[in-house]
Amino acid sequence: MNDQELGPVGQEILLENDKVRVWHISLQPGESQPLHHHGLPYVVVAVQGAKNVIHTADGDRIDVVEETGSIVFRGPGQTHMLTNVGDTVYIGRIIELKSA
Repeated sequence: MNDQELGPVGQEILLENDKVRVWHISLQPGESQPLHHHGLPYVVVAVQGAKNVIHTADGDRIDVVEETGSIVFRGPGQTHMLTNVGDTVYIGRIIELKSA
């Protein structure tokens, strides 16, 4: 798989500087964020939670229920897509950490 096949981490960059990049993501029920790669460590903030599924590039399926207001840290390196399998709109912020 090459980088040209991958989509962006989120749908819109809300803020970017030399320390962080903050993405907006919104998924309607049944909607997916395309396959993308996380090259940086990142924090996910569920502004509006939903039941989601992560499909990794390796073929794994990870079911995640992201409660409204939940915050999770994830390390770099994962390539996956995210699908909202619930019945509510998912809204999140992905904060990529560019430097320590």
